[in-house]
Amino acid sequence: MVLRELEISGVWAREVLDCRGLPTVQVDVVVNGAFLGRADVPAGRSRGRHEPVELRDGGSRFGGFGVRRAVSSVREILAPALVGTPAVPQRLVDMRLVELDGTPDRSHLGANALLGVSLATARAVAAEAGQPLYRHLNADAHVLPVPQVNLINGGRHASNDLDIQEFIIMPAGVATFADALAVATEVNLVLREILAARYGQAAVNVGDEGGFAPPISEPAEALEQLHRAVDRAGYSSVVGYGLDCAASHFYDPEQQAYVLAGKPRTTQELMSLYEGLARDWGVVSFEDPFHEDDFAAFAELARRIDAQIVGDDLLVTNRERVSRAQELGAANALLFKVNQAGTLSEALGAARQAMQGGWSVVVSERSGETEDPLIADLVVALNAGQIKTGAPVRSERTAKYNRLLQIEEELGPAAVYAGRSYRHPG
Repeated sequence: MVLRELEISGVWAREVLDCRGLPTVQVDVVVNGAFLGRADVPAGRSRGRHEPVELRDGGSRFGGFGVRRAVSSVREILAPALVGTPAVPQRLVDMRLVELDGTPDRSHLGANALLGVSLATARAVAAEAGQPLYRHLNADAHVLPVPQVNLINGGRHASNDLDIQEFIIMPAGVATFADALAVATEVNLVLREILAARYGQAAVNVGDEGGFAPPISEPAEALEQLHRAVDRAGYSSVVGYGLDCAASHFYDPEQQAYVLAGKPRTTQELMSLYEGLARDWGVVSFEDPFHEDDFAAFAELARRIDAQIVGDDLLVTNRERVSRAQELGAANALLFKVNQAGTLSEALGAARQAMQGGWSVVVSERSGETEDPLIADLVVALNAGQIKTGAPVRSERTAKYNRLLQIEEELGPAAVYAGRSYRHPG
């Protein structure tokens, strides 16, 4: 393939606000003096300890969450080094970013600075080619994803007593992505009525990702309310259920136990709980069921239940950790968060490693999102088949869903909804 002569002619960054009202980095990259790419960098509240370093300012401004240091990294170090250099291939641009940082955890310039430049460059090159990002990244992009829709929040994403972080519905048994989004929205409306009637109006306040945050502590009770909503909406035959356990956050290393609903549980007790939730409540996807370094427990659960076992904090979109997990049989799906990798190329490399091993890939947002719909293009570019981007009620979430509706329309007859082949308890 002959690469077009494209040159980075401008790089700039600014501080903007995410959906939590906290600062994040927005980067502009200009290619050949005319084609602009812009990208916002998402931020997570529930972060794995193996993630690269997100550079924050500290001090009193914005409660220490300012990103002027990361913005300065872009303006003062990355921009002078990149302007006048080739904008393609993406892999070489990203290698240059990693070299300029020079640390294994991106702590010098900040993963948020590097990722912003990486993503904005990809968008600028796509703009020059007159292509949407998904087509620029993959000429055969055509799969629309099953949405993992987080309708009840807990953990670090809500101020209730639920330790498990996300209770999810997956409308797999429909014909199109547009149909799936309609199902999710209708179930969400019914769930609002059910929760308000049972727990009061305060129960329909929402968490970071738009899901309701009712006063529940037992995971089975939350799943019961989801089932009631799905049944009442008339979609029992087309919906599966998932959990983002985020178990690292309720693991107590001193007790060497998981403190769930106020009760310490051993690894084996927690595993038995998950087996019961799969059996009794139709849970077909478990994300981070154990703490982020317990590869052995992940592997045992994958052997014991017939479900999707997704690694997030375990894998941090890192190719080496994915490879290790594959060798141990410690999962069968990767949660793909582009900001865990530091650059677009590294994230795509982790996804390729997962897929080559026969794994699924679930493209995911972070709790600190903006209206940038970038991951909608990424999930289609990967033909990944699953996306997790919150409840369909807040603009930083609906921006991704609306972009997927546009992509489904753009693809026309070539679009394939992943739910047609995805296993569900229908």
